[in-house]
Amino acid sequence: MKVGKAVKAMKVETFPVFVALGSNLGDRRSHFDRAIELLQRTEGFDVMQVAEPCESEPMYVADQPSFLNTALVGRCSVSPRDLLTSLKTIETQVGRRKTFTNGPRVVDLDIVYFGDEVLQSDGLEIPHPRRLERDFVLRPIAALAPDFIDPVTRRSVAEHLRDLVGNSG
Repeated sequence: MKVGKAVKAMKVETFPVFVALGSNLGDRRSHFDRAIELLQRTEGFDVMQVAEPCESEPMYVADQPSFLNTALVGRCSVSPRDLLTSLKTIETQVGRRKTFTNGPRVVDLDIVYFGDEVLQSDGLEIPHPRRLERDFVLRPIAALAPDFIDPVTRRSVAEHLRDLVGNSG
């Protein structure tokens, strides 16, 4: 290439990504703040908006403290696998230690949606496989993007939330 020749800027494709956050140990809001700060510093991820946190009772294992849950939407230019690796690193940096499946945790970060990707591979399933049974996942995502279309069901997050809330009463 000749010196002084203009270089066309490469466009990096980004995807809207929804990440669910949960915590039921220690200062839960501080854990969220730290995790969001670390995620914002992650190359290839830009936090756009965070939903208001809400309290929820534990699912699957009842004998533990209640959870604080929220979700965020961001723009991502890395692969789902790379994002998962970053989320697991952030969980550890915030103080998560493995206890037992569905047990108490300082922080939990889950990819719920990665644009319209549908992916099943070793240790990674997108959309999150239990998203439609969890009010504490659907409610904050619906607050951020009620019209977001689930790539598997082709229905909006708000519709799924209405179905779930209507069936739980």
